[in-house]
Amino acid sequence: MSWNPALDPGCPDDIGIDAIETLIVPRARDIGGFEVRRALPAPKRQMVGPFIFFDQAGPAEFLTGQGVDVRPHPHIGLGTVTYLYRGAFHHRDSTGADRIIEPGALNWMVAGRGVTHSERTPEAARQGPSSLFGIQTWIALPEKNEDEAPFFEHHAADALPQLVDGGITARLILGQAFGATAPATLHSETFYLDVVLEPGARFPLPDDHEDRGLYITEGTVEIAGESFEAGRMMVFRPGDRITVRAGARGARLMALGGATMAGPRFIWWNFVASSRERIEAAKAEWRAANWGQGRFDLPPEDREEFIPLP
Repeated sequence: MSWNPALDPGCPDDIGIDAIETLIVPRARDIGGFEVRRALPAPKRQMVGPFIFFDQAGPAEFLTGQGVDVRPHPHIGLGTVTYLYRGAFHHRDSTGADRIIEPGALNWMVAGRGVTHSERTPEAARQGPSSLFGIQTWIALPEKNEDEAPFFEHHAADALPQLVDGGITARLILGQAFGATAPATLHSETFYLDVVLEPGARFPLPDDHEDRGLYITEGTVEIAGESFEAGRMMVFRPGDRITVRAGARGARLMALGGATMAGPRFIWWNFVASSRERIEAAKAEWRAANWGQGRFDLPPEDREEFIPLP
């Protein structure tokens, strides 16, 4: 979920190996009926390009009437990226956006100086058994964009460029890669790809971005003669030409990265900022709950409850 339920982001274990700059093994945690695996931030790797938070949500199965209910909660200084393999979310936020996202589409919400949103399983999905499996990430904003007005964009699956070649099917979710450009409005150099590989297929990572990593969601991949299974994130040295090969069952992975940020970021609960003072100011405003009087309001159609400041 784009909601971070912990004050400490719950850093995963990381293991260094010669061929890869950082190997990250996420820790699993239950956040109310389904499992989340958090790969970023890690103890020795806060970001990959502008990506500062990376969660695998699910896979999870829900009985009739069940689902996810993440109450309205705040963000500053980041953009949330929601991308699903299975299931659906009903997104509402304080910009007035009200959208159901389904597999292959993109929800891109830029918090800027402050935004509030909720994510719930749609009512239609609760009428029977349902499933959920997807990836949610946060992208840290450049300092010059931290105080901009929040906005929301939804891009349908057929609006995202798809690249097909030699056992590779890749959908470009954000940014630029392999000569293609995704439609979402970005503030920094970024690439983010959903890549499906047939057994034995070889996939080269883009070589025109400084920071590059990948996360395996299904199957296995081989790199430099070593095999890596689902639930692993690898971050590569800048400048190396990296090609991964799918194992005997094929693989699905998320390739991500971009330009290194111009400085570290502070992260507390759901807030990301270039200074502690920005986070303290946001904490004070959320605690005050003066909806519509400052940086925070509640979503117009989801105002009955909210997550209080920890």
